[in-house]
Amino acid sequence: MILIDRVTKIYDKSEQHSLDKVSLHIKPGEFVVLIGASGAGKSTLLKLLTREITPTAGKIVIGGLDYDDILEYEVPALRRRIGTIFQDFKLLPNRTVFENISFSLEISGASNKEIQTIVPKMIQTVGLAAKRDRFPDELSGGEKQRVAIARAMVRNPKILIADEPTGNLDIKNSAEIITLLSQINKSGTTVLLVTHDINIVKTLKRRTIALDHGRVVSDAPAGGVA
Repeated sequence: MILIDRVTKIYDKSEQHSLDKVSLHIKPGEFVVLIGASGAGKSTLLKLLTREITPTAGKIVIGGLDYDDILEYEVPALRRRIGTIFQDFKLLPNRTVFENISFSLEISGASNKEIQTIVPKMIQTVGLAAKRDRFPDELSGGEKQRVAIARAMVRNPKILIADEPTGNLDIKNSAEIITLLSQINKSGTTVLLVTHDINIVKTLKRRTIALDHGRVVSDAPAGGVA
């Protein structure tokens, strides 16, 4: 599903290796946790996967698609195959729960009939049926993240990247979001979770990859802790 082969990224200004010959293979349907201190290279790796930046050297292949062969106009279609959620939710403040989720379908050209069929099901999946007409400022942090997850999943991506999704949440809401991500993974979606919370790592007991100064320093199997 995700193949990263000896990938190096050097930013021009610093000439320092943000990533240094990183190699990883993530199988379809895996749930992988990525950890590392600030500056370890986690954000750079995610930007490479979503093609926000390109590697200085090395190869990236996702779902059989070689990133070396992707043309610039094909990047939006690539990103539609990868769902992404963030710590700060990135919801549209003037749109309701329904409208925030449907926006992802609108920009991909879905018909109104498709939107009216798909979005309510996704709202039900994330447990927000009673909040579908609420605006973001009427929701709790956990509810906002559920909207963000629904928006990321509404196009049925094969991969979900969760970048510190519990960073702004309390313990209870964090646990609920991790449970939801686990349920999504059980449905067949490959999940890559970035977190600094070692308690989440211990609770999940999934394959855990640790980055440090741009290199993979540990890759612990399911049930292990990096």
